[in-house]
Amino acid sequence: MNIRNFVIIAHIDHGKSTLADRLLEITGTVAKRKMCEQFLDQMDLERERGITIKMQPVRMLWRPPKHSESFEIRNSKFEIADSEQEFVLNLIDTPGHVDFTYEVSRALAAVEGAVLLVDVTQGIQAQTIANLQLAKKENLKIIGVINKIDLINDLEKLEGLKQEIAKLTGQKSEEILVVSAKTGLNVKSILEKIIKEFPAPKINKEKPFKALIFDSHFDAYKGVIAYVRVLDGEISKQKTINALATGAKTQILELGIFKPELVSADKLSSGEIGYIASGIKNPAQIRVGDTLTTDSSAEQLPGYSEPKPMVWASFYPESADDFDLLKDALAKLKLNDAALHYESETQEALGRGFRLGFLGMLHLDITAERLRREYNRRVIITTPTVSYRLRSRKGETVEIFTPVDWPDLSQIESIEEPWVHLEILVPTKYLGGVMKLMDNYRGIYNHIDYLGLDHLILNFDMPLSDILVDFHDRLKSVSEGYASMNYEFLGFRTGDLIKLQILIAGESIEAFSKIVPKNKAYNEGNMLVKKLKEIIPRQNFAVALQAAIGGSPDGGPGKIIARETIPAMRKDVTAKLYGGDVTRKNKLLDKQKKGKKKRAAFGRIQLDSDVYLKIFRSSK
Repeated sequence: MNIRNFVIIAHIDHGKSTLADRLLEITGTVAKRKMCEQFLDQMDLERERGITIKMQPVRMLWRPPKHSESFEIRNSKFEIADSEQEFVLNLIDTPGHVDFTYEVSRALAAVEGAVLLVDVTQGIQAQTIANLQLAKKENLKIIGVINKIDLINDLEKLEGLKQEIAKLTGQKSEEILVVSAKTGLNVKSILEKIIKEFPAPKINKEKPFKALIFDSHFDAYKGVIAYVRVLDGEISKQKTINALATGAKTQILELGIFKPELVSADKLSSGEIGYIASGIKNPAQIRVGDTLTTDSSAEQLPGYSEPKPMVWASFYPESADDFDLLKDALAKLKLNDAALHYESETQEALGRGFRLGFLGMLHLDITAERLRREYNRRVIITTPTVSYRLRSRKGETVEIFTPVDWPDLSQIESIEEPWVHLEILVPTKYLGGVMKLMDNYRGIYNHIDYLGLDHLILNFDMPLSDILVDFHDRLKSVSEGYASMNYEFLGFRTGDLIKLQILIAGESIEAFSKIVPKNKAYNEGNMLVKKLKEIIPRQNFAVALQAAIGGSPDGGPGKIIARETIPAMRKDVTAKLYGGDVTRKNKLLDKQKKGKKKRAAFGRIQLDSDVYLKIFRSSK
């Protein structure tokens, strides 16, 4: 009864990692000399960007004070009961960005309680509500906490925020804790409330060992290391376990707990969170959501629903010889990022590579950066897109991910694209600016939900492709940084879409093709050929850059809607002349002109990887 498993959930930049730091200090889990900011954010990338990307478990031991004490901070009072018992607190620090919601959902399935953290200066945000809804689906006990109390003196605003959180969590407003994770003010009261209100896990030590894998990573010496929540029984080293979904069978090399580094232990028991080093070197044999057990005939635990990729992009190695190295890196990265989807593909312009599926643009950006830093793999990334469903006149349905697979329009009955339900949480005074911004997109207004007096939630249905590139930045701009957004997949809806082709010197370059709304094709094509004109180096002949729509699947161009010309480099062929009649000069210029014309008719452009890299980066 002395174990508590819980998570901290919040919107991005509301102080989750800072609160975790204070909890580690108070419980003495990490020595002061080793302590640093964002201690649980193990990746350099997380520290640089100030965000949590990977959930991170840690085990803390804490003994509440023996004597009764009371805290009163800004009208929030909490009494500490006498206790001499030491408690085991298993915390999982979770990401706050919408692209990493799958990380949050897996962490919630491994615990019994959630601390909902809200920044007093920003108030409730879109992802605050989204994460809260996930926690309620898991039937977790929820504690509301207001953070950064040292930055506000407006008691009226604080009381209003308390009431908003109480309404969402089902607590009374006086039960909402107010703390400062930065200074440590009132943080101990969170620990007291966790022990008092969060339920202890159900203990079943007599049953055969059974555990749920909620995360994993690869170690060159220990193989796949599975992060597990033990549901039944207990396990020790050298025991044989089975992975029910994959059928893998192995002897445990090592097991232990998170401190937050891996610390070896003699056994793991029911109710605990820890790790198991399997020794398995094939990443595909241990999956997130699988069940580990000593009884191969046992029923599998309900795992996690497979995340559906929302954004697709192709990754190609800068050197064709690095294909196998990239494949190996992606397999190991997927162990640590279960939401990542990849499969091999080939393009004539770029060679062999992989089509990857992501949960959002930040997820894509982080994956590319992790490949570079952790596996030293540099890649060329194609323009991000979404998946489309095509219904043929024969009644067949095909899902395509790249413009390369786009068939002849005469064979298509209808084209469908993914739509999402978009929630924008914004202060009331910025409502006009946000509504004006939405006029530039294909969103359909649904309704407004009011959250207190100062905030409201705008509900729209919108094509996913419209919010991929710059929508979030423009939303922040019109709201002076105060608006936040969250979206969830609705399904596929019919759209008026067309394939935009780019022709360079009359040759269609499929790597630059895009699928766009028909009414935006001209603007997209014009913008793309202008970018290419700036990036592609000049040749010895004039190069035509064209954007076309309605081309045939065999590569034939359709209707040209935009054009730019890269002028030829001009060599001064008359420089060697030192005099004589003007006809000598004209003769050389005519000869040069004929040569350029002949070269333009048969010449081909060889594009360097740098050209692809620059154009794809500018398109994201």
